[in-house]
Amino acid sequence: MPPGTPLYMTIAADVRDRIATEALGPHTLLPSERELAEMHGVSRMTARQALSLLESEGVVYRKPPRGTFVAEPRVKFHVGSFSEEVARMGRRPAAKLLWAERQVATPAVRLALGLADGDAVHVFHRLRTVDDVPFALETTFLPAELTPGILDAPDDGSLWAVLRERYGIDLARSTAVLESIVLDDATSGQLGVRAGSAGTLLTRRTEDADGRCVEYARDVYRADRAAFEVSEVLHAHRLSGV
Repeated sequence: MPPGTPLYMTIAADVRDRIATEALGPHTLLPSERELAEMHGVSRMTARQALSLLESEGVVYRKPPRGTFVAEPRVKFHVGSFSEEVARMGRRPAAKLLWAERQVATPAVRLALGLADGDAVHVFHRLRTVDDVPFALETTFLPAELTPGILDAPDDGSLWAVLRERYGIDLARSTAVLESIVLDDATSGQLGVRAGSAGTLLTRRTEDADGRCVEYARDVYRADRAAFEVSEVLHAHRLSGV
């Protein structure tokens, strides 16, 4: 690392490298604070800072007094259906419905979905899990006119599948904005993390083949368990200024 890098960051980098180069699997026990301090000739406080940094990044987890362990790797999502993305990776997605109701669209939701004043939406608020581990809280808004009866649909799977199969909606494009946030007490409790933990807010709009917005969602993910992969085809005219 560059000269002047704090010692705890150097130690954290060494631990990351060891996990990668030695292919240490999830739940492998790592050196203790005392052992790291002796290995690097630093104080236990510095070693503790290194482990705290790695814990905040989701690289390790700590189980006092047992020690520090390699964390499960993050699940890498593309922007799209949670259920379909998790199933694609051979993991088991699930949804727990917290509430669902018909509402008059708020101004922000109305703008996102291109609705008129007074139009209604169907709203689903669900806890999403991967292999029974809480990952995200989803709040999904669907135009009520397009989705009659959807509140009676099964709530444990993909709403995109319901839109396709039950309503014949041809989903064509989904765009999202990702923002780093701090989780509040209620959200932290539902996601099984400490209050004040890092989270990722994903705000998504999904359009059909005619360019009509058919879904607006605000999803909150645990930052320590989820990563998002973004790719784009770079055309020649976009590279001309590089």
